[in-house]
Amino acid sequence: MLPILLIFALLLLAPIAALADERPELELHHALERALAHNKELAAFEHRLTEQAGRVEQAGLLPNPELSLEVEEFAGEDTFGGFHRAQTTLSLAWVLERGIRRKRVAAAEARSSLLISEAEILRLEVAGETAERFITSIEEQEHLAKATEAVSHAEAAVAAVYRRVQAGKTATAELARAEAELAQTRLARDDVTHELAIARHRLAAQWGAVTPAFERVRGDLGRIPLPQPFEVFEARVEQSPRVARLLSEERVAEANLRLSEARRWPNLRPRLGVRRIEATDDIALVAEVNVPLPVFNRNQGDIAASRSARARTRAEAEAARVRVSAMLFRAYEELEHHVHRAETLKEEVIPRLARALDETRRGYEKGRYNYFEWRSVQVDLLEAETELIKASAAAHRLVVGLERLTGQQVAAS
Repeated sequence: MLPILLIFALLLLAPIAALADERPELELHHALERALAHNKELAAFEHRLTEQAGRVEQAGLLPNPELSLEVEEFAGEDTFGGFHRAQTTLSLAWVLERGIRRKRVAAAEARSSLLISEAEILRLEVAGETAERFITSIEEQEHLAKATEAVSHAEAAVAAVYRRVQAGKTATAELARAEAELAQTRLARDDVTHELAIARHRLAAQWGAVTPAFERVRGDLGRIPLPQPFEVFEARVEQSPRVARLLSEERVAEANLRLSEARRWPNLRPRLGVRRIEATDDIALVAEVNVPLPVFNRNQGDIAASRSARARTRAEAEAARVRVSAMLFRAYEELEHHVHRAETLKEEVIPRLARALDETRRGYEKGRYNYFEWRSVQVDLLEAETELIKASAAAHRLVVGLERLTGQQVAAS
């Protein structure tokens, strides 16, 4: 089962009330379901897991016994002619593995655990990438809404300037400037429209679609999950998917070392059979044990390699702990920064600029402000609203990044 808690945090992106627009819309959980269900790499991983399950089964099988039939002392000369002095032996031989089978199964099961860890990481990466592309689509939608609003403001400005020109209160140069700025805002809206189309196609590509079957994504960038204290994340470094994978790799190395050490001593090959002696018309039992002598090969090369592999995986796991801790701290600090930036823009900057814009608009109509003063406030407000969208989207991406690192929910309950 996929331990993706980022789904729960990012579902905050979906507003409770349905939008009035009846065009096809896509929600985050639908995007995640499609991406996880149709991702080709994940499908290939399922085959790898099935393949490894077969190897585990094979590792637990006993060696096949050997049945042999031997006839000797026949078809010779003189007294050994014919079969009257022949000896016929029917025997069964098998291998005593001396505990190697259990260690072989343990090594195969450790490799299965490693594959499962890698599959979980891949699922997290697919879900995380899908969530980030979903956020980008919302961000571009918000930018398009603001660009459309900017066009409306520019159109209203042209109309206001035109009225003043007609009344002889403003020079025609101001009207030309207002019309030029209207054309620029329309170009900016076209640019955002193209970026939104690209974002939607990139999102649809996560589940193999060539063109998106949706026209909008549903979400609210303003609802940023409040993160848990950093100490909570720091305590969960061991549960990070990247660290967990290396710990699984360390267990594989440990199991391989035990298997190599067990193979230091050779397997015994007992043989038991029955022999028919034609000359005396007797039947007798025969027994044999083959014991390879570990004089030259005591598997010392494999043992040394396995010990080195175990030491390497331990060092890599420790390095991963340090690396993940540093990445967590950086992402957490950036998240707090963007959350603070978004809150400041939303609560302090934008309301004041909105009031200033309303005042300068009325003042311009009464002749107290010139066009450039009015337009300057419009631009400042648009830039602040654009920065709010960027800061909110960045915060959501950092939430996704933190949960991809930890495999844990970021939002405080």
